[in-house]
Amino acid sequence: MRRELLLVREMRDAAVMIRDLVGEREVEEIQEENLRRAALLWHFTVLGEAASQVPSELRASHPHIAWRAAARLRNRIVHGYWDIDVATLVATSADDLPQMVDDLENLIEALGSVGDSDPPA
Repeated sequence: MRRELLLVREMRDAAVMIRDLVGEREVEEIQEENLRRAALLWHFTVLGEAASQVPSELRASHPHIAWRAAARLRNRIVHGYWDIDVATLVATSADDLPQMVDDLENLIEALGSVGDSDPPA
């Protein structure tokens, strides 16, 4: 499997997990659930790390996907986790990730049809 396809799938999977972890929960509920908050931070980290490793040519050809924003959020989490605003993570999950998941699904489909012989996951 091509590396860029793997990275985009990782991004999509992390974004879906984030949406599932947040669901309809309030910010306070997530702040109080240590395990859920830690999982949320982990998946945002995975999303941003994968985004930062997608080849620049692919990122440039799909500028509507928030590659840099995902990578910046990952850096903020990794280098300043004690000052993470859970409300921002929850808002990002609700406001930005649904469209990102759709965009990533479309990109996965396009990349998969360009010579990937592995079946879709």
